[in-house]
Amino acid sequence: MSGVKERIAARAAAELRAGEVVNLGIGIPNLIPGLLAPGAGVFLHTENGLLGVGPRPPAGEEDPDLIDAAKQPVTALPGAACFDSADSFAMIRGGHVHVAVLGALQVGAAGDIANWAVPGKDVLGVGGAMDLVVGAGRVIVTMTATSSSGEPKVVPECTYPLTARAAADVVITELCVFRLRAGRLVLTELLAGATVDNVKAATAADFTTALGS
Repeated sequence: MSGVKERIAARAAAELRAGEVVNLGIGIPNLIPGLLAPGAGVFLHTENGLLGVGPRPPAGEEDPDLIDAAKQPVTALPGAACFDSADSFAMIRGGHVHVAVLGALQVGAAGDIANWAVPGKDVLGVGGAMDLVVGAGRVIVTMTATSSSGEPKVVPECTYPLTARAAADVVITELCVFRLRAGRLVLTELLAGATVDNVKAATAADFTTALGS
């Protein structure tokens, strides 16, 4: 599965542009710092208070005071800034984060996102996801096409508690890239030898196909 997740993260990294402030969620998005090319010019932001996140430190060189929102060790690039959570969320809520990359349990056909709770299971809460998907300029969802039990994650309507409605702009799985256009899912790219039939088999929601657009 690690290869699948890295493939998804690498494709998500290709969506990021020089000069953008990008918040990375827990899980697949947290692989992105190690996949960006040196000098990519992307400013990675973590909600616990760091702008200028670099790749993971080598083993034995971790700084216990330098971690991301997933409590994983990170490095700080030259010129990085540290601040408290209040300032971090002011950046998010004030529209100063250009892109949020996060995982999801389900994405609905209209771009609804459910990423924080499974009915009947104890969870810690939604965290900063609601702020991020509303405050960021673009929202990129990274997830496997199906759950561990084989259920499609791209669905007509989310059945899990919502994080936000119509919030996703791009959905990237190990099979493809969907973009939300005029409130509808559009398949624009196939990944890793996948076919349109593969995508249809793993997707419960309706979508249109416009490869290369």
